[in-house]
Amino acid sequence: MLVEVEKIATFPRGRVLAQVQTGFGRAAVIWRGDADAGPGAYFVEWTVDEAITWGRNARPAAGTGPEVRHGGHCVVLRGRLSPVEDGAAVLQVDDANILLDMTDPLPDGVDGMWVELFVDRDKIALSPIRI
Repeated sequence: MLVEVEKIATFPRGRVLAQVQTGFGRAAVIWRGDADAGPGAYFVEWTVDEAITWGRNARPAAGTGPEVRHGGHCVVLRGRLSPVEDGAAVLQVDDANILLDMTDPLPDGVDGMWVELFVDRDKIALSPIRI
């Protein structure tokens, strides 16, 4: 996915955050690229390092279409959710597919549904990739 990095900042304990803008929202997330990288366009891969539990940090979305936004201490991602083998799932957010670890199987009827994930800001990251 192509994002616009607005700024990158290093915090205590070496945590690096990037403020990113997409065509469907913006958020600050962990940056797994060069901490000295400047603002600009980057192709990135999203990683969610938090187990997803339906009804706790995942629920049906109020709207449709991809979205990323701040949600207090978390980042909210809206996309289409689909189960895959081994109890995992994939969230499709625009042209990005984000692999998720699920704590339980998804309920019936969720496959392909627009959902919102609420992920702790320290558990969601972007890694720049070369295309």
